[in-house]
Amino acid sequence: MKKSILIVFALVAITSQAQVKKWTLKECVAYALENNISVKQSQLDLKLTDIENLQAVGNFLPDVSMSANASENTGLSFNPVTNNAQTTTFFSASGRLNVGYTIFNGLRNFREVQRAKISKMSAQYRLTKMEDDISLFVANNYLQVILNKANLEVLTSQNTVTNDQMQRTQDLVDAGVLPQGDLLEIRATDAGEKQAIVNAENAVQVSLISLAQLLLIKDYQNFDIEDEGYDIVDEGISDKDVYEIIGSAKENRAEIKIAEKSVDLAEKDVQIAKSANYPTLSAFFGYDTRYTDAASFINTIDPNNPIVTREIGVVQETGQSVIGEFPNSVPMLVGADPFVDQLYQNDGISYGLSLNIPILNGFSTKGNIQRSKINLERTQNQLEQAQLDLESTVYQAYVDVKGALKSYEAAQSALESQELAYDYAKERYDVGLTNAFDFSQSKVRFDNSKIELNRAKYDYIFKLKVLELYFGIPALELKF
Repeated sequence: MKKSILIVFALVAITSQAQVKKWTLKECVAYALENNISVKQSQLDLKLTDIENLQAVGNFLPDVSMSANASENTGLSFNPVTNNAQTTTFFSASGRLNVGYTIFNGLRNFREVQRAKISKMSAQYRLTKMEDDISLFVANNYLQVILNKANLEVLTSQNTVTNDQMQRTQDLVDAGVLPQGDLLEIRATDAGEKQAIVNAENAVQVSLISLAQLLLIKDYQNFDIEDEGYDIVDEGISDKDVYEIIGSAKENRAEIKIAEKSVDLAEKDVQIAKSANYPTLSAFFGYDTRYTDAASFINTIDPNNPIVTREIGVVQETGQSVIGEFPNSVPMLVGADPFVDQLYQNDGISYGLSLNIPILNGFSTKGNIQRSKINLERTQNQLEQAQLDLESTVYQAYVDVKGALKSYEAAQSALESQELAYDYAKERYDVGLTNAFDFSQSKVRFDNSKIELNRAKYDYIFKLKVLELYFGIPALELKF
């Protein structure tokens, strides 16, 4: 029963290990672009430009606002409808609708829409640059893991050879053919190689953890990469003229586009600042109405005595009085009209144009214009500096690729030479013509040449991909 349980657990462990996903370089880059915090921040910056564009377009729409107030008045107050002073308690309310529209403000609204579009393009280029930087960083870390794995494989393979040689030496020592010192030398070599293997295993694990952290993957133990199928793939970039690569970089690289858009933004800022020198013409429309529940006095004809006679004058020649008849009106208290009736009875409309001509504002406008012009000149200098920096960087990357290729070719030649020397030393050692120390030294040189070849290979691959990225090949389309 216990054996069955152990077998089940063993099968589960083997199955879980077999299901560990091995990430390819493209998968790592794609995952990083989707989850990296810096990329997410750049994406948020891009979203902010949408809000900027929305506000700029909204400047072409009229400003519409409504207001209302209600109050309870006690004591001597003015009736808001009749405008008569009354000593009473009454409720009153009023409402107003205001519409304003800017007809002309020195083309400021048009400039701000144009600026918002440029700002969006600049944010898009910043996002592209961030994605390129992250892709390159991921690729560098990925190749570092592959390099560490390749070095571990070299050390493990050579230690297997050492163990076989140690067993053979043991047999020769037991037969009295070789001295005991040769066996001790081989054992010392084996111990040193095992220590190097442990260090190489730690290097692999540390580089895997570093890559996982870059990708924001927390399951370090089950994280691994696909370490096969990666070789030197040259799309012909190393055969191109360096100035062709520099020209392509200036046309395609995001850092140049960002600097160019900064100049465009500064030019728009100058135009926007100058718009403050022009008059501003705006239109307005207002509608208001009032309501009150206060009773009021009105003059009405006395039904009991509708006509009264009054002296209206005297005939000068005769002194006779002139009598006239007049309606006999008396004040009468009446209640408030219905709410709906008062809304249209007491409403009012106002509309017109407003012209604001700037004359003097303490040189504020002039200062803003001068400040914007200085910023424009600064961004133009930054664009020129960005072009010079890119040219220098691309030229350095081109030289690095050439140097890395020579280093890789030299490492290949060195490996071939060290392999011949190792084979020769092994043959001499097997027949007893050389001692274990000389043989181990030859083996160490052979192992180091393999490790150096791995380093040169992946260093060349990385620098080659950097140059291709500057040439304009998208990060996700780089071939390894």
